[in-house]
Amino acid sequence: MEETNSQFSNFEAQSQKLPNATTVLVLGILSIITCCCYGVLSLLLGGVGLYLAKKDTLNYQQNPQAYTNYDNLKIGKILCIIGIVLGVIYLLYMIWILSVIGLDALQNPQLIEERIREITGQ
Repeated sequence: MEETNSQFSNFEAQSQKLPNATTVLVLGILSIITCCCYGVLSLLLGGVGLYLAKKDTLNYQQNPQAYTNYDNLKIGKILCIIGIVLGVIYLLYMIWILSVIGLDALQNPQLIEERIREITGQ
């Protein structure tokens, strides 16, 4: 029994957390939350998160037994990718809105209504 406890405590001493796993997770969450900020902030946060995730993935692949929180890193990478995709979709939507309605109409509600009527044919 004593030998088992010493092996377990030895394993705990050797295993450590990946340095950027929590940061990648937070950046992924923020990337999804900020996708409606014209898409740009989401792309930036998701890109930084993926860059940090790549560095930690390389560390993990070199010595998988030394790290304990690889699941957080995988989840963070998935959230960063989702945030980037949502950011791109929203950015494309905003570009489409600006090309259809125009920048001048965004500050004039009556002009927006006129342009929407022209588009819909009413």
